[in-house]
Amino acid sequence: MQSDILNKSEETQKRGLKFFLLFIAYLLLYFLFFLPASDRIIAYAVVYISTSLAFIFLSRYLLITHIPVNYFYFLIVVAIILRTGTLFIQPTGSDDYYRYLWDGKVIANGINPYQYAPSDNELLSLHSESLPKSVSFSNIKTIYPPLSLFIFYLAYIIGGESFLGIKILLLLFELFTFLGLYFILKEKKLPAKNIFLYALAPLPVFQFFFDAHIDGIGLTLLIFSIYFYLSNKKNFSLIFIGLSICVKPVGLVLLPILFIVEKGIKAKIKTILIPLIVCLLLYLPFIFSVNVFEALTSFTVNWTFNGFIFEIINAFLDDNQKSRLICGILFILVFIPVIFSRKDFLNKIYLSVFLLLIFSPVVHPWYVTWLAVLLPFIPRWSGILYTNLACLTIFTVVNYQLYGIWKDYPVVLIIEYVPLIILFFYELFSAKNSTVVQNSETG
Repeated sequence: MQSDILNKSEETQKRGLKFFLLFIAYLLLYFLFFLPASDRIIAYAVVYISTSLAFIFLSRYLLITHIPVNYFYFLIVVAIILRTGTLFIQPTGSDDYYRYLWDGKVIANGINPYQYAPSDNELLSLHSESLPKSVSFSNIKTIYPPLSLFIFYLAYIIGGESFLGIKILLLLFELFTFLGLYFILKEKKLPAKNIFLYALAPLPVFQFFFDAHIDGIGLTLLIFSIYFYLSNKKNFSLIFIGLSICVKPVGLVLLPILFIVEKGIKAKIKTILIPLIVCLLLYLPFIFSVNVFEALTSFTVNWTFNGFIFEIINAFLDDNQKSRLICGILFILVFIPVIFSRKDFLNKIYLSVFLLLIFSPVVHPWYVTWLAVLLPFIPRWSGILYTNLACLTIFTVVNYQLYGIWKDYPVVLIIEYVPLIILFFYELFSAKNSTVVQNSETG
Protein backbone atom coordinates (compact mmCIF):
# COMPACT_ATOMS: atom_id res chain seq x y z
CA MET A 1 0.00 0.00 0.00
CA GLN A 2 2.78 2.44 0.98
CA SER A 3 4.64 1.56 -2.24
CA ASP A 4 1.53 2.34 -4.30
CA ILE A 5 1.17 5.71 -2.56
CA LEU A 6 4.82 6.57 -3.26
CA ASN A 7 4.48 5.55 -6.91
CA LYS A 8 1.36 7.69 -7.30
CA SER A 9 3.16 10.61 -5.65
CA GLU A 10 6.08 10.30 -8.07
CA GLU A 11 3.72 10.09 -11.03
CA THR A 12 1.92 13.23 -9.83
CA GLN A 13 5.22 15.05 -9.51
CA LYS A 14 6.33 13.98 -12.99
CA ARG A 15 3.01 15.14 -14.39
CA GLY A 16 3.63 18.48 -12.70
CA LEU A 17 7.03 18.68 -14.36
CA LYS A 18 5.59 17.82 -17.78
CA PHE A 19 2.84 20.39 -17.30
CA PHE A 20 5.45 23.05 -16.52
CA LEU A 21 7.45 22.21 -19.64
CA LEU A 22 4.31 22.32 -21.80
CA PHE A 23 3.37 25.61 -20.15
CA ILE A 24 6.76 27.09 -21.10
CA ALA A 25 6.47 25.80 -24.67
CA TYR A 26 2.98 27.30 -25.05
CA LEU A 27 4.02 30.70 -23.72
CA LEU A 28 7.16 30.83 -25.83
CA LEU A 29 5.34 29.88 -29.01
CA TYR A 30 2.32 32.12 -28.49
CA PHE A 31 3.83 35.25 -27.01
CA LEU A 32 7.15 35.29 -28.83
CA PHE A 33 6.30 34.01 -32.28
CA PHE A 34 2.67 34.95 -32.90
CA LEU A 35 2.48 38.44 -31.42
CA PRO A 36 3.57 41.48 -33.45
CA ALA A 37 6.90 43.09 -32.60
CA SER A 38 5.11 46.13 -31.13
CA ASP A 39 3.75 43.92 -28.33
CA ARG A 40 7.03 42.07 -27.76
CA ILE A 41 8.01 43.65 -24.44
CA ILE A 42 4.57 42.90 -22.95
CA ALA A 43 4.84 39.32 -24.19
CA TYR A 44 8.35 39.05 -22.81
CA ALA A 45 7.19 40.28 -19.40
CA VAL A 46 4.23 37.89 -19.26
CA VAL A 47 6.34 34.88 -20.24
CA TYR A 48 9.20 35.81 -17.91
CA ILE A 49 7.04 36.39 -14.84
CA SER A 50 4.73 33.40 -15.49
CA THR A 51 7.52 30.88 -15.97
CA SER A 52 9.58 32.25 -13.07
CA LEU A 53 6.71 32.02 -10.59
CA ALA A 54 5.83 28.55 -11.86
CA PHE A 55 9.44 27.45 -11.45
CA ILE A 56 9.34 28.21 -7.71
CA PHE A 57 6.81 25.39 -7.36
CA LEU A 58 8.62 23.17 -9.85
CA SER A 59 11.81 23.46 -7.79
CA ARG A 60 10.21 21.46 -5.00
CA TYR A 61 9.21 18.75 -7.48
CA LEU A 62 12.78 18.60 -8.72
CA LEU A 63 14.18 18.23 -5.22
CA ILE A 64 11.82 15.57 -3.85
CA THR A 65 11.21 13.50 -6.99
CA HIS A 66 13.36 10.66 -8.21
CA ILE A 67 14.31 11.28 -11.85
CA PRO A 68 15.21 8.16 -13.84
CA VAL A 69 18.31 8.25 -16.05
CA ASN A 70 16.36 8.41 -19.33
CA TYR A 71 14.20 11.25 -17.97
CA PHE A 72 17.33 13.04 -16.75
CA TYR A 73 18.79 13.08 -20.27
CA PHE A 74 15.44 14.13 -21.68
CA LEU A 75 15.40 17.17 -19.39
CA ILE A 76 18.98 18.05 -20.36
CA VAL A 77 17.85 18.05 -24.00
CA VAL A 78 14.87 20.26 -23.04
CA ALA A 79 17.25 22.70 -21.31
CA ILE A 80 19.42 22.88 -24.43
CA ILE A 81 16.38 23.30 -26.71
CA LEU A 82 15.15 26.20 -24.54
CA ARG A 83 18.46 27.91 -25.24
CA THR A 84 18.93 27.07 -28.91
CA GLY A 85 15.29 27.94 -29.62
CA THR A 86 15.96 31.56 -28.72
CA LEU A 87 19.17 32.04 -30.71
CA PHE A 88 17.50 33.94 -33.54
CA ILE A 89 15.09 36.00 -31.39
CA GLN A 90 15.93 39.69 -31.14
CA PRO A 91 16.87 40.62 -27.55
CA THR A 92 13.86 42.27 -25.94
CA GLY A 93 14.49 43.09 -22.29
CA SER A 94 17.87 44.78 -22.72
CA ASP A 95 19.91 46.58 -25.36
CA ASP A 96 23.31 45.89 -23.76
CA TYR A 97 24.27 43.69 -26.70
CA TYR A 98 24.65 46.79 -28.88
CA ARG A 99 27.47 47.95 -26.60
CA TYR A 100 29.03 44.48 -26.78
CA LEU A 101 28.99 44.56 -30.57
CA TRP A 102 30.28 48.11 -30.71
CA ASP A 103 33.21 47.33 -28.42
CA GLY A 104 33.95 44.22 -30.50
CA LYS A 105 33.89 46.30 -33.68
CA VAL A 106 36.24 48.89 -32.18
CA ILE A 107 38.76 46.19 -31.20
CA ALA A 108 38.44 44.54 -34.61
CA ASN A 109 39.56 47.86 -36.09
CA GLY A 110 42.63 47.98 -33.85
CA ILE A 111 41.35 50.69 -31.48
CA ASN A 112 41.41 50.62 -27.68
CA PRO A 113 37.73 50.76 -26.50
CA TYR A 114 38.82 52.27 -23.18
CA GLN A 115 40.16 55.27 -25.08
CA TYR A 116 37.07 56.64 -26.83
CA ALA A 117 33.34 56.77 -26.20
CA PRO A 118 31.15 55.55 -29.10
CA SER A 119 30.00 59.11 -29.85
CA ASP A 120 33.54 60.55 -30.05
CA ASN A 121 34.48 62.06 -33.41
CA GLU A 122 37.58 59.85 -33.59
CA LEU A 123 35.29 56.84 -34.22
CA LEU A 124 33.01 58.40 -36.85
CA SER A 125 34.49 56.16 -39.55
CA LEU A 126 33.13 53.10 -37.71
CA HIS A 127 29.54 54.37 -37.49
CA SER A 128 26.84 52.35 -39.24
CA GLU A 129 23.06 52.42 -39.42
CA SER A 130 22.61 50.72 -36.01
CA LEU A 131 25.96 51.28 -34.29
CA PRO A 132 26.58 53.23 -32.19
CA LYS A 133 23.14 54.84 -32.62
CA SER A 134 21.52 52.04 -30.60
CA VAL A 135 24.19 51.99 -27.87
CA SER A 136 22.92 53.28 -24.52
CA PHE A 137 25.09 55.97 -22.94
CA SER A 138 27.12 56.34 -26.11
CA ASN A 139 28.96 59.26 -24.50
CA ILE A 140 30.61 56.87 -22.00
CA LYS A 141 33.63 54.69 -22.70
CA THR A 142 33.41 50.96 -22.12
CA ILE A 143 33.06 49.72 -18.53
CA TYR A 144 33.80 46.07 -19.31
CA PRO A 145 36.87 44.07 -18.16
CA PRO A 146 39.34 42.86 -20.82
CA LEU A 147 38.18 39.24 -21.18
CA SER A 148 34.67 40.52 -21.84
CA LEU A 149 36.11 42.75 -24.56
CA PHE A 150 37.89 39.81 -26.16
CA ILE A 151 34.59 37.90 -26.18
CA PHE A 152 32.89 40.89 -27.81
CA TYR A 153 35.61 40.85 -30.44
CA LEU A 154 35.01 37.13 -31.14
CA ALA A 155 31.25 37.74 -31.29
CA TYR A 156 31.78 40.53 -33.83
CA ILE A 157 34.07 38.32 -35.92
CA ILE A 158 31.46 35.53 -35.88
CA GLY A 159 28.28 37.55 -36.44
CA GLY A 160 29.26 41.07 -37.42
CA GLU A 161 26.72 43.57 -36.10
CA SER A 162 24.21 40.79 -35.44
CA PHE A 163 23.49 39.52 -31.91
CA LEU A 164 23.89 35.95 -33.20
CA GLY A 165 27.65 35.87 -32.57
CA ILE A 166 27.17 36.64 -28.87
CA LYS A 167 24.43 34.04 -28.49
CA ILE A 168 26.50 31.33 -30.17
CA LEU A 169 29.35 31.94 -27.73
CA LEU A 170 26.93 31.99 -24.79
CA LEU A 171 25.45 28.66 -25.89
CA LEU A 172 28.90 27.08 -26.16
CA PHE A 173 29.90 28.28 -22.69
CA GLU A 174 26.53 27.31 -21.21
CA LEU A 175 27.09 23.70 -22.27
CA PHE A 176 30.37 23.79 -20.38
CA THR A 177 28.54 25.27 -17.39
CA PHE A 178 26.23 22.24 -17.41
CA LEU A 179 29.29 19.99 -17.56
CA GLY A 180 31.02 21.82 -14.70
CA LEU A 181 27.91 21.66 -12.54
CA TYR A 182 27.63 17.92 -13.20
CA PHE A 183 31.28 17.43 -12.21
CA ILE A 184 30.77 19.33 -8.94
CA LEU A 185 27.61 17.39 -8.08
CA LYS A 186 29.47 14.15 -8.75
CA GLU A 187 32.48 15.30 -6.71
CA LYS A 188 30.24 16.20 -3.73
CA LYS A 189 28.07 13.09 -4.17
CA LEU A 190 24.94 15.20 -4.60
CA PRO A 191 21.94 14.23 -6.76
CA ALA A 192 22.64 14.93 -10.44
CA LYS A 193 19.04 16.10 -10.84
CA ASN A 194 19.93 19.24 -8.85
CA ILE A 195 21.47 20.59 -12.06
CA PHE A 196 17.93 21.45 -13.20
CA LEU A 197 17.63 24.13 -10.51
CA TYR A 198 19.85 26.07 -12.90
CA ALA A 199 19.36 24.35 -16.27
CA LEU A 200 15.55 24.69 -16.33
CA ALA A 201 15.34 28.00 -14.46
CA PRO A 202 13.87 30.81 -16.57
CA LEU A 203 16.42 33.37 -15.30
CA PRO A 204 19.50 32.21 -17.29
CA VAL A 205 17.36 31.43 -20.34
CA PHE A 206 15.95 34.95 -20.45
CA GLN A 207 19.08 36.83 -19.43
CA PHE A 208 21.55 34.94 -21.62
CA PHE A 209 19.59 33.53 -24.53
CA PHE A 210 16.90 36.14 -25.00
CA ASP A 211 18.91 39.19 -23.99
CA ALA A 212 22.49 37.99 -24.60
CA HIS A 213 24.12 39.16 -21.37
CA ILE A 214 27.79 38.31 -21.12
CA ASP A 215 27.61 37.04 -17.51
CA GLY A 216 26.88 33.53 -18.82
CA ILE A 217 30.52 33.21 -19.85
CA GLY A 218 31.74 34.42 -16.45
CA LEU A 219 29.60 31.75 -14.77
CA THR A 220 31.32 28.98 -16.73
CA LEU A 221 34.72 30.17 -15.55
CA LEU A 222 33.49 30.50 -11.95
CA ILE A 223 32.02 26.99 -11.93
CA PHE A 224 35.22 25.44 -13.26
CA SER A 225 37.28 27.41 -10.73
CA ILE A 226 35.13 25.83 -7.97
CA TYR A 227 35.41 22.37 -9.54
CA PHE A 228 39.19 22.57 -9.88
CA TYR A 229 39.48 23.70 -6.26
CA LEU A 230 37.34 20.79 -5.05
CA SER A 231 39.48 18.48 -7.20
CA ASN A 232 42.61 19.83 -5.50
CA LYS A 233 43.86 21.44 -8.73
CA LYS A 234 44.27 24.75 -7.00
CA ASN A 235 46.48 26.54 -9.50
CA PHE A 236 43.93 25.91 -12.24
CA SER A 237 41.21 27.06 -9.87
CA LEU A 238 42.98 30.36 -9.22
CA ILE A 239 43.61 30.92 -12.94
CA PHE A 240 39.92 30.42 -13.67
CA ILE A 241 38.94 32.78 -10.85
CA GLY A 242 41.17 35.42 -12.45
CA LEU A 243 39.53 34.81 -15.82
CA SER A 244 36.07 35.01 -14.28
CA ILE A 245 36.91 38.32 -12.59
CA CYS A 246 37.94 39.66 -16.00
CA VAL A 247 34.41 39.02 -17.25
CA LYS A 248 32.60 40.35 -14.16
CA PRO A 249 34.28 41.03 -10.79
CA VAL A 250 31.85 38.93 -8.72
CA GLY A 251 34.54 36.27 -8.34
CA LEU A 252 36.53 38.65 -6.13
CA VAL A 253 34.51 37.43 -3.13
CA LEU A 254 36.16 34.01 -3.48
CA LEU A 255 39.66 35.36 -2.87
CA PRO A 256 39.28 36.21 0.86
CA ILE A 257 37.53 32.86 1.39
CA LEU A 258 40.41 30.96 -0.22
CA PHE A 259 42.98 33.07 1.60
CA ILE A 260 41.48 32.03 4.96
CA VAL A 261 40.86 28.40 3.97
CA GLU A 262 44.37 27.77 2.65
CA LYS A 263 47.10 26.60 5.05
CA GLY A 264 50.57 28.07 4.97
CA ILE A 265 51.78 31.49 3.93
CA LYS A 266 52.85 30.41 0.40
CA ALA A 267 49.42 28.94 -0.35
CA LYS A 268 47.72 32.06 0.97
CA ILE A 269 49.89 34.36 -1.16
CA LYS A 270 49.11 32.26 -4.26
CA THR A 271 45.37 32.76 -3.75
CA ILE A 272 45.88 36.48 -4.35
CA LEU A 273 48.92 36.46 -6.63
CA ILE A 274 47.76 34.07 -9.37
CA PRO A 275 44.38 35.78 -10.06
CA LEU A 276 46.16 39.15 -9.90
CA ILE A 277 48.71 38.05 -12.51
CA VAL A 278 45.93 36.73 -14.78
CA CYS A 279 44.09 40.05 -14.54
CA LEU A 280 47.25 42.10 -15.16
CA LEU A 281 48.12 40.05 -18.24
CA LEU A 282 44.64 40.57 -19.67
CA TYR A 283 44.68 44.30 -18.96
CA LEU A 284 48.22 44.68 -20.30
CA PRO A 285 47.29 45.50 -23.94
CA PHE A 286 45.06 48.37 -22.77
CA ILE A 287 46.59 50.04 -19.72
CA PHE A 288 49.51 52.03 -21.14
CA SER A 289 47.55 54.62 -23.12
CA VAL A 290 44.46 55.24 -20.99
CA ASN A 291 42.76 54.87 -17.59
CA VAL A 292 40.89 51.58 -18.08
CA PHE A 293 38.71 52.13 -14.98
CA GLU A 294 37.46 55.63 -15.85
CA ALA A 295 34.00 54.68 -17.10
CA LEU A 296 33.59 51.82 -14.62
CA THR A 297 34.29 54.22 -11.73
CA SER A 298 31.63 56.61 -13.01
CA PHE A 299 29.13 53.75 -13.35
CA THR A 300 29.93 52.37 -9.89
CA VAL A 301 29.63 55.76 -8.22
CA ASN A 302 26.38 56.92 -9.83
CA TRP A 303 24.18 54.09 -11.10
CA THR A 304 21.50 52.47 -8.92
CA PHE A 305 18.83 49.86 -9.58
CA ASN A 306 16.94 47.24 -7.57
CA GLY A 307 19.17 47.55 -4.50
CA PHE A 308 16.87 46.89 -1.56
CA ILE A 309 19.13 47.79 1.38
CA PHE A 310 20.57 50.72 -0.55
CA GLU A 311 17.12 52.13 -1.28
CA ILE A 312 16.09 51.87 2.38
CA ILE A 313 19.23 53.70 3.55
CA ASN A 314 19.01 56.29 0.78
CA ALA A 315 15.36 56.97 1.63
CA PHE A 316 16.57 58.32 4.97
CA LEU A 317 19.85 59.95 3.90
CA ASP A 318 18.92 61.12 0.39
CA ASP A 319 22.63 60.98 -0.40
CA ASN A 320 23.82 58.55 -3.06
CA GLN A 321 27.46 58.45 -2.00
CA LYS A 322 26.87 58.15 1.74
CA SER A 323 24.28 55.42 1.14
CA ARG A 324 26.75 53.50 -1.02
CA LEU A 325 29.45 53.86 1.62
CA ILE A 326 27.16 52.53 4.34
CA CYS A 327 26.13 49.58 2.14
CA GLY A 328 29.79 48.80 1.51
CA ILE A 329 30.61 48.92 5.23
CA LEU A 330 27.61 46.75 6.10
CA PHE A 331 28.64 44.19 3.50
CA ILE A 332 32.16 44.02 4.92
CA LEU A 333 30.77 43.64 8.45
CA VAL A 334 28.66 40.63 7.46
CA PHE A 335 31.21 39.22 4.99
CA ILE A 336 34.01 38.92 7.56
CA PRO A 337 32.07 36.52 9.84
CA VAL A 338 31.20 34.42 6.79
CA ILE A 339 34.81 33.92 5.67
CA PHE A 340 35.92 33.08 9.24
CA SER A 341 32.94 30.80 9.93
CA ARG A 342 33.11 27.01 10.15
CA LYS A 343 30.85 26.60 7.16
CA ASP A 344 32.21 24.62 4.25
CA PHE A 345 33.76 26.19 1.16
CA LEU A 346 30.61 26.00 -1.01
CA ASN A 347 28.33 27.46 1.65
CA LYS A 348 30.73 30.34 2.17
CA ILE A 349 30.62 31.12 -1.57
CA TYR A 350 26.82 31.01 -1.59
CA LEU A 351 26.50 33.28 1.46
CA SER A 352 29.09 35.73 0.10
CA VAL A 353 27.40 36.10 -3.29
CA PHE A 354 23.95 36.36 -1.68
CA LEU A 355 25.10 39.10 0.71
CA LEU A 356 26.95 40.92 -2.07
CA LEU A 357 23.71 41.14 -4.03
CA ILE A 358 21.65 42.16 -1.00
CA PHE A 359 23.92 45.10 -0.19
CA SER A 360 24.67 46.16 -3.76
CA PRO A 361 23.14 49.43 -5.05
CA VAL A 362 22.79 47.82 -8.50
CA VAL A 363 21.17 44.39 -8.93
CA HIS A 364 20.11 43.76 -12.50
CA PRO A 365 18.44 40.35 -12.88
CA TRP A 366 21.43 38.96 -14.79
CA TYR A 367 23.57 39.69 -11.73
CA VAL A 368 21.42 37.19 -9.82
CA THR A 369 22.53 34.43 -12.22
CA TRP A 370 25.80 34.38 -10.23
CA LEU A 371 23.71 33.07 -7.32
CA ALA A 372 21.48 30.88 -9.49
CA VAL A 373 24.42 28.85 -10.78
CA LEU A 374 25.32 27.89 -7.18
CA LEU A 375 21.88 26.41 -6.42
CA PRO A 376 22.54 22.89 -7.77
CA PHE A 377 25.06 22.25 -4.98
CA ILE A 378 23.69 24.73 -2.38
CA PRO A 379 19.93 24.39 -2.94
CA ARG A 380 18.66 26.95 -0.46
CA TRP A 381 15.15 28.31 -0.76
CA SER A 382 16.39 31.88 -0.28
CA GLY A 383 18.40 31.49 -3.49
CA ILE A 384 15.59 29.73 -5.33
CA LEU A 385 13.22 32.53 -4.39
CA TYR A 386 15.73 35.27 -5.32
CA THR A 387 16.45 33.64 -8.68
CA ASN A 388 12.78 33.58 -9.60
CA LEU A 389 11.52 36.81 -8.03
CA ALA A 390 14.22 38.78 -9.86
CA CYS A 391 11.80 38.65 -12.82
CA LEU A 392 9.74 41.40 -11.15
CA THR A 393 12.34 43.99 -12.20
CA ILE A 394 10.84 43.66 -15.68
CA PHE A 395 8.16 46.19 -14.63
CA THR A 396 10.85 48.88 -14.71
CA VAL A 397 11.95 47.78 -18.19
CA VAL A 398 8.38 47.71 -19.52
CA ASN A 399 7.72 51.19 -18.16
CA TYR A 400 10.93 52.47 -19.73
CA GLN A 401 10.29 50.96 -23.16
CA LEU A 402 6.68 52.10 -23.30
CA TYR A 403 6.91 55.50 -21.62
CA GLY A 404 10.62 56.37 -21.42
CA ILE A 405 10.67 56.45 -17.61
CA TRP A 406 13.24 54.35 -15.71
CA LYS A 407 12.46 53.96 -12.00
CA ASP A 408 12.35 51.43 -9.20
CA TYR A 409 8.96 50.52 -7.76
CA PRO A 410 8.96 50.23 -3.93
CA VAL A 411 6.22 47.59 -4.01
CA VAL A 412 8.32 45.46 -6.38
CA LEU A 413 11.34 45.76 -4.07
CA ILE A 414 9.22 44.70 -1.09
CA ILE A 415 7.69 41.70 -2.88
CA GLU A 416 11.07 40.67 -4.29
CA TYR A 417 13.23 41.06 -1.18
CA VAL A 418 11.22 40.75 2.01
CA PRO A 419 10.27 37.04 1.58
CA LEU A 420 13.78 35.95 0.61
CA ILE A 421 15.43 37.93 3.44
CA ILE A 422 13.05 36.30 5.95
CA LEU A 423 13.87 32.91 4.45
CA PHE A 424 17.58 33.70 4.53
CA PHE A 425 17.50 34.41 8.27
CA TYR A 426 15.37 31.33 8.88
CA GLU A 427 17.91 29.21 7.01
CA LEU A 428 20.79 30.83 8.85
CA PHE A 429 19.42 30.15 12.31
CA SER A 430 17.24 27.10 11.73
CA ALA A 431 18.20 23.88 13.47
CA LYS A 432 17.64 22.18 10.13
CA ASN A 433 20.75 23.94 8.80
CA SER A 434 18.87 25.76 6.05
CA THR A 435 19.09 23.44 3.07
CA VAL A 436 16.03 22.17 1.30
CA VAL A 437 15.01 18.54 1.48
CA GLN A 438 17.08 16.24 -0.69
CA ASN A 439 16.93 12.51 -1.08
CA SER A 440 19.99 10.32 -1.45
CA GLU A 441 19.25 9.23 -4.99
CA THR A 442 21.65 10.27 -7.71
CA GLY A 443 19.05 10.40 -10.43
